[in-house]
Amino acid sequence: MKILVTGFDPFGGEPTNPAIESVKRIDDNIEGAEIIKLEIPTVFHKAADVVEEKIKEVKPDVVLSIGQAGGRYGIAVERVAINQDDARIEDNEGNQPIDVVIREDGAPAYFSTLPIKAMVEEIKKENLPAYVSNTAGTFVCNHIMYQDLYLAEKYRNIKAGFIHVPFLTEQVVDKKDTASMSLEDIVKGLNAAIRAIVKYNDKEDLSVTGGATH
Repeated sequence: MKILVTGFDPFGGEPTNPAIESVKRIDDNIEGAEIIKLEIPTVFHKAADVVEEKIKEVKPDVVLSIGQAGGRYGIAVERVAINQDDARIEDNEGNQPIDVVIREDGAPAYFSTLPIKAMVEEIKKENLPAYVSNTAGTFVCNHIMYQDLYLAEKYRNIKAGFIHVPFLTEQVVDKKDTASMSLEDIVKGLNAAIRAIVKYNDKEDLSVTGGATH
């Protein structure tokens, strides 16, 4: 089993990005699955081009993308990506699409095909905060989750999904009352999430609540 794990480069004026820093440090083999790591640019569409080229090259069974969600307190396993770019800030090449469809021939939304509930529970076993998130935003993170799932459908027999991780501790030194997590803990959480992906590869996801009232 091959799992392609992607992480974004720094963006938004931050000197680092916990996404790619954690991806670099996750285990190379998890529960017998080969982990292939890929840095992708925080740029609309270009990120998807990089992922598609890697899919063609390595033919993964799973694509898991990781992104930074500054301000979130825990590791958020995303449920759904929508076919809409609405950028609050520019990407790393100055693009700022507003109310733009990602794929004209794509579905209005794609749901993660990974065992999101099992992933959350496995992360919690490491005594780390984790939850199912019902919005991946409308910036490059939602964009790449949508693109991953679109490409998974295009190339067939590929599962895909997305995880948001908090700021690193060093990123919040001047951000009062902003949640963060150590790089070590983020890595531990991602390893746990991937363990669940492998364990539940041929099984139904856990039937436990992961909903929200608002």
